[in-house]
Amino acid sequence: MKLSELLRDIEVLGLHAPEELDIADVAYDSRRAGPGSLFVAVRGFDTDGHKYIGSAVKNGAVCVLCGEAPDCDVPYVIVKASRLALAIASRNFFHDPSSEMTVIGVTGTNGKTTTTYLTKHMLEVCLDAKVGLVGTNGNMIGDEFIKTEHTTPESCDLQRLFREMADSGCTHVVMEVSSHSLALNRVAGVSFGPCVFTNLTQDHLDFHKDMADYAAAKAKLFSMCSLGIMNLDDEWSRFMMKSAKCPVHTFSCEYSEAELYAGDIELSASGVGFTVVHGAESRRAKLGIPGMFSVYNALGVLGVGLALGIGLEDAIGALASAHGVKGRVEVVPTDGDYTILIDYAHTPDALENVLRSMRKVTPGRLVALFGCGGDRDRKKRPIMGRIAAECADFVVVTSDNPRTEQPEAIIEDILEGMRDSTTPKEVICSRPDAIEWAIEHHLPGDVIILAGKGHEDYQIIGHEKHHMDEREIVAEVLRKRKMYK
Repeated sequence: MKLSELLRDIEVLGLHAPEELDIADVAYDSRRAGPGSLFVAVRGFDTDGHKYIGSAVKNGAVCVLCGEAPDCDVPYVIVKASRLALAIASRNFFHDPSSEMTVIGVTGTNGKTTTTYLTKHMLEVCLDAKVGLVGTNGNMIGDEFIKTEHTTPESCDLQRLFREMADSGCTHVVMEVSSHSLALNRVAGVSFGPCVFTNLTQDHLDFHKDMADYAAAKAKLFSMCSLGIMNLDDEWSRFMMKSAKCPVHTFSCEYSEAELYAGDIELSASGVGFTVVHGAESRRAKLGIPGMFSVYNALGVLGVGLALGIGLEDAIGALASAHGVKGRVEVVPTDGDYTILIDYAHTPDALENVLRSMRKVTPGRLVALFGCGGDRDRKKRPIMGRIAAECADFVVVTSDNPRTEQPEAIIEDILEGMRDSTTPKEVICSRPDAIEWAIEHHLPGDVIILAGKGHEDYQIIGHEKHHMDEREIVAEVLRKRKMYK
């Protein structure tokens, strides 16, 4: 591709390269720059891509997009915003693949992963479509699973993935759209169809300066899509609707005037049942994932279905055949009359939601086992401690991903929120040991919720990932219990 084609729609401040220069690839990591590539020097939080221009050139880069003139002899283009330029150049290089598919975005603090998986299932069942998925648990091209490091990949990787999806025959893509990706322009240039707003609660305030900044980042999605489908019951929905530059449809469990309304809600340990009202149409729906939040996730999915011309009855039928998502209220086999659930709840709101939902269907004690991540929003740690103490009958405080912090210090922050509580608790720093303790000390009818890790099969200590799968830990504990019985 010619450089001039790559630069389409990019604000160029200075062109110091021939427009007819042939470009063979686009890279933002100097280590991945190959012969004939365009290297985009992006300023990040920990490093500056301008420092690695020389390395990129040694690896074969023939041109550089940058914010300032490089200190080596290479054709270059000065651009106003290198991150935005990376996204647009990548879109151009891969021939705008998102425009060849219907791209459905899902944003919000909680519920994104489940909503995307349920939407993918609905599209496959109702439209017989090949569907791509981009999200926290990994990426999918139809049934092919691809591991990922970020909820939303960097723009160049995202556009490359879109091209693979389009070329493989995907007609639809469902993707989680994180606030980071919106703030950092990773999704700039993506052609979005209908997009869902699930909810907004405290999270990522280590990145965003406050909740208003966090909300503004999420709201950007609704200036980029064809239709907003929003949870009217969330307090931030009015902000999202006011910020939207597209038509908006709403869903609710509280306001019957919403386009989609859920009433006659029944909750059980095996799932949820509810009546969906859409205009003059009323249908009974079931979803085999427990918790009130499952009703909201289902409504968002049904909203997407209606926007894409799928009949309500057909969409509800697809939901009834859907299975749960790994790490989202995931039931783990046990050796007795107690239940273990693994859930990704790592925010105050998510923890409160899962605990309050399971409280209603727990015959014995509700046991919350959780920690908080290191190098992340410290303000939420005592809040989550308070929520656990208020909503659970017993709390096991442990470690999550400590990263570069001392786990004991993180735990102390959590315990600060439990100072005035009489809820019994146990503090065990080692998460595997904490899980074993909770199992060994269970009582009949207990529901033990392992919160925070969800789909993750690792623990981050320092800057390194160490394998740690809670399913394997539980299985090993049960194996040892069987041996000693």
